[in-house]
Amino acid sequence: MKKITSLFLLLILVLGMTSCSSSSQSAASETPAASTPEAATEASPSEPEATEPEQDTAEAPENPIIRLSTTTSVNDSGLLPYLQPAFEADTGYKLEITSAGTGAAIEKGRTGDADLLLVHAKASEEEFIAEGYAPERIPFMYNFFVIVGPTDDPAGVASSENASSAFKAIAEGGYTFISRGDDSGTHKAELKIWETEPNPETDKWYVSAGAGVGACINMASEQQAYVLTDKATYLSHELKDTLSLLLEKSDEMKNTYSMLAVSPDKWPDTNIDGANAFIEWMLSDKATQMINEYGIAEYGEQLFFVE
Repeated sequence: MKKITSLFLLLILVLGMTSCSSSSQSAASETPAASTPEAATEASPSEPEATEPEQDTAEAPENPIIRLSTTTSVNDSGLLPYLQPAFEADTGYKLEITSAGTGAAIEKGRTGDADLLLVHAKASEEEFIAEGYAPERIPFMYNFFVIVGPTDDPAGVASSENASSAFKAIAEGGYTFISRGDDSGTHKAELKIWETEPNPETDKWYVSAGAGVGACINMASEQQAYVLTDKATYLSHELKDTLSLLLEKSDEMKNTYSMLAVSPDKWPDTNIDGANAFIEWMLSDKATQMINEYGIAEYGEQLFFVE
């Protein structure tokens, strides 16, 4: 009898456990599943995307590229690279700059390969205008040519009264002089100073390099020779410490820069709007201040002067 009772109790216990298990599964199926992070994200309202603040730059014009043909001195001295970012940010234009001697720079205007010239040879500029390639020349700044050479200065250039007498002393002593010889503004200025123009064929001390002013300073450094250069390019040159600045700021050494917009009457595809925008900006108070300040922080003196 005891055995039957035990079996009956065991049967009741098994049936009870089965019933509990079924109830748990039923409850689990009725309870919503826990939300996943992905589900929570999808369920929540979307947030607006962060936007970058607008840049304070001018809107690009319809024809944004200005082809500027310029002399090496404003490029090699660092002045133009210093002004370019400010001009482009203020106007939306982009400068495509080619630099060469003034003769070559002006020729790009004649062939229609430039919208604007920035050069420094008055006679050549006036000829360009007379041919109908530009309506006017706009002089706007100047600096000074200087004569640099060996520190011991065998020709006595430093004690010369002016550039003409310095050149005369160099010629009479047969001391090596490096000429650009490239029809640039600097070369034209040099030729005006000589009382008698040297002949590189017969005057062996006179070297016609046919190169830019930076290359001529390199040659003068190597040969410990004399050279005429603009002051800004000399001071910014990596070899300036190998040569001494011997003569500057005589009347013959003033170096004036002008801008000339190429006429669309000659070349209809000239970006005359861009050329005029550059001229207007270069004559602005902002550009004037930047030009007048250039060189003071690095060299302790002003290198270019607005007319």
